[in-house]
Amino acid sequence: MFQKILIANRGEIALRVLRACKELGIQTVVVHSTADADAMHVRLADESVCIGPPPSRDSYLNIHQIVAACEITGADAVHPGYGFLSENAKFADILAAHNITFIGPSGDHIRIMGDKIEAKRTAKRLGIPVVPGSDGAVTEEKEAKRIAAGIGYPVIIKASAGGGGRGMKVARTEADLEVALQTARSEAGAAFGDDAVYIEKYLEKPRHIELQVFGDGAGRGVHFGERDCSLQRRHQKVWEEANSPALNAEERARIGGICASAVADLGYSGAGTIEFLYENGEFYFIEMNTRLQVEHPVTEAITGIDLVHEQIRVASGGGLSVRQEDIKFNGHAIECRINAEDPRTFTPSPGTITHFHTPGGLGIRVDSGVYSGYKIPPYYDSLIGKLIVHGRNRVECMMRLRRALDEFVVDGIKTTLPLFRDLVGNADIANGDYDIHWLEKYLAKGDEVANS
Repeated sequence: MFQKILIANRGEIALRVLRACKELGIQTVVVHSTADADAMHVRLADESVCIGPPPSRDSYLNIHQIVAACEITGADAVHPGYGFLSENAKFADILAAHNITFIGPSGDHIRIMGDKIEAKRTAKRLGIPVVPGSDGAVTEEKEAKRIAAGIGYPVIIKASAGGGGRGMKVARTEADLEVALQTARSEAGAAFGDDAVYIEKYLEKPRHIELQVFGDGAGRGVHFGERDCSLQRRHQKVWEEANSPALNAEERARIGGICASAVADLGYSGAGTIEFLYENGEFYFIEMNTRLQVEHPVTEAITGIDLVHEQIRVASGGGLSVRQEDIKFNGHAIECRINAEDPRTFTPSPGTITHFHTPGGLGIRVDSGVYSGYKIPPYYDSLIGKLIVHGRNRVECMMRLRRALDEFVVDGIKTTLPLFRDLVGNADIANGDYDIHWLEKYLAKGDEVANS
């Protein structure tokens, strides 16, 4: 087991990893920018190292400074959390060259899954169902028209190196295709430095279903069930559930078995998430995230297994602590992402939190690194906390969530709490009847009412 782990992140995920390390008796080092000197994870860590000024490129993305912090403190492993350098293959390779363990998959696996075209090829080879579309990058309009005609309109054009909705355009007719192709390539080049795009069939009303998987790097793989992440705004997840209201036990076992076998065959090590669009009983692979997800606590709630403990155990060479038959699913869990944003316009709302009170009681968990008097800096992601609620079934979970949202108080800044209070009372949400487009339509309807 590791003696000392450096946590190369900030906010709630840094605190989440720190707590796991302390439970395992592992010394902790955190890095921080000057803007995060008073952050909770800095206060609670055994050691802290300031690695630069507020901009991420000068601190949390500064590989040289992070490696230097490892050498100064004697850290023998790095947990990257999510975001920042968590899916940076170069970072994993540099750590390996310095005999420091990267708590995550190999650089090669990060590269494969970081390239959406290669990821799709790999998924297809491993027996994972994929969305019909191009086999590689598409550069010519003539080729794009041929592919689109073959799979049928509408189609969606996506950036090979992209994410978060950038470099993503829908073409419903051949007339739309030329503009969509040019626009997607331009956006992809500007956002990612790579203008390669590919084409897929566009599904009209899919759900976003993801499978939590783990591999031991030696040919064993397991899955921890699915999460439903269909409630999204601009391709960013807002509300996640486990298990999905749309799946039954047979479907869960079928797709879970496919994914567990795939990570085993790949020789994958650590945590990963295989993401699908799901429509009319069929799953279609869209990408694999080679890291811990923001929404991992809902999986922990229904399985009772600490996924960060599992990451550390696998990375240290201890292998998986469970077999597939040991993983049981108990009840239902929902996570709401609490952001420092205006709940209607989603404009960021940095500032000082004057009062912070979290809900409590059976089945309630709040992952947050903020506190009363904490000043939210304007430089980073707006997530300030996650409310995770667990119940014996979805009905109990929703009732408990309603009560927890009423108890949650954050004063001094605007947050998305009012949005969740609206959603928990909505009939479609109560019935689990929603898809990836539902939330944006709901918000647009609210704007129409507000402006009428």
